[in-house]
Amino acid sequence: MTYSAHVDTFTRDNLPPAEQQPEFLFDLPELQFPERLNCADPLLDDHVAQGRGDRVCIQAPGLRWTYADLQAQANRIANVLVKDLGVVPGNRVLLRAPNNPMMAACWFAVMKAGAVAVATMPLLRAKELKHVIAKARVTHALCDLRLAEELKLAAAESPDLKHIRWFNDASADGLEAAMAKHSAVFRNVDTARDDTCILAFTSGTTGQPKATMHFHRDVMASCVCWPPHVLRPTADDVFMGTPPLAFTFGLGGLLLFPLSIGASTVLLEQGGPQDLVDAVLKYKATILFTAPTSYRAIAAIAGPLRGSTLKKCVSAGEALPAATRALWKEATGIEMIDGIGATELMHIFISADEKEARPGATGKAVPGYVACVMDDEGRPAPLGQVGKLAVKGPTGCRYLADERQARYVIDGWNYTGDAYSRDGDGYFHYHSRTDDMIISAGYNIAGPEVEDALLRHPKVAECGVIGIVDAERGQIVKAIVVLRPGADPTPETAKELQDFVKQTIAPYKYPRSVEFAAALPRTETGKLQRFRLRQTNQGENR
Repeated sequence: MTYSAHVDTFTRDNLPPAEQQPEFLFDLPELQFPERLNCADPLLDDHVAQGRGDRVCIQAPGLRWTYADLQAQANRIANVLVKDLGVVPGNRVLLRAPNNPMMAACWFAVMKAGAVAVATMPLLRAKELKHVIAKARVTHALCDLRLAEELKLAAAESPDLKHIRWFNDASADGLEAAMAKHSAVFRNVDTARDDTCILAFTSGTTGQPKATMHFHRDVMASCVCWPPHVLRPTADDVFMGTPPLAFTFGLGGLLLFPLSIGASTVLLEQGGPQDLVDAVLKYKATILFTAPTSYRAIAAIAGPLRGSTLKKCVSAGEALPAATRALWKEATGIEMIDGIGATELMHIFISADEKEARPGATGKAVPGYVACVMDDEGRPAPLGQVGKLAVKGPTGCRYLADERQARYVIDGWNYTGDAYSRDGDGYFHYHSRTDDMIISAGYNIAGPEVEDALLRHPKVAECGVIGIVDAERGQIVKAIVVLRPGADPTPETAKELQDFVKQTIAPYKYPRSVEFAAALPRTETGKLQRFRLRQTNQGENR
């Protein structure tokens, strides 16, 4: 058995069987990590130890932390976790907050304590949080006080979750008060490079959450592949963006990547179009991370960004339409850097920089990764033929105790659920999803989860949920609903169902389009045929 610092062995005990794990590639010299690795050392503590503690690390409205400030905050929180709350290496700690400095400090505290961070989207409701807590066997939680309501509801039905501390809380019981009683010094747990440090949840096509397991080495691998080879940032760059830190897209782009090179990041709780434009100018941001939907929304007011400090704009989270790329370049003069990543693989694995970008193409495999388009028999498809995207690299899918592992990893390849083709120059071109996942404005939404929410309404007899093409959001959620006898198929009923879904699950998942039908297409065994719903609605724009 290899070395592990984990006293609580839950994550190691629930790794997928070895034969179901992907083939991992560590060909690049920078991927040769030591056997013992705690990612808090290279990302944070080493900067202070090497004399860079006074460099600006995190900025936010009314706040400016240096690397030494962040280290001191994280160390105090780690002391609270270990000495007050009894956290031992391997425990799962749920993190819940908007993008703010305390969320970042809490994340590093969990790393330092050798525990496992389970970051959750701020918009999640109690029903969704309860599933996450149960799946990950979460024992501790650190939560922004403003998001307490839903977590309290979930905690009431979660016997494993025994300790919660609220931050951004001025009371005597808040995390800040506990931090004040502890030292700003903490000795990081000597974790193994293959100790799990993150459980990142992704919506499954069945609607049941899947927890992807990432090691300390995965965190660092994501920092040495795409950023230096495609983004090419420097220590003087100022990172900014909208993706939540609970998404690996946001965690990488807004925390891991800037800190890995001693740069700074700006964390914003509000990420609307005007908020971003104003913040870029105020903080002199140089690198922006957001989804194509956001770039489209900003373009109309992006005039002040032309000639500003902004130099690099990264698009990921959903397919980047060529029209959006052109619109952004016309508005700002900046050629976007596109990329595709997946929670299962931590971050971006196919991309192209500004000079190599081609409209309509995502890019080429990032150094450290290999990608292939497979046909239905699992063989490489001919050039130009649409098939299933398969990827290998230093990161890969490890679902926590989940039978769906065998469907994601086949013959050592990670099958991302995307339909792609590859041209003769090695560029990969996105076509569609190959599963029931709906990607709307960069958010992954599982159709069956929305169906489950709708079916809880007393007026709904049955329903089917699909994604339909939308010029603004890429896709939107559409519900085809069969009502119970006596219910009227009116716009008022549609709005009632939409509002109900917003209250039941995260509001961004609600169906923006509702259609009433007399019946749904089903197989002889009664299984819903979503592909027929998609065929019927193909090309529909709303």
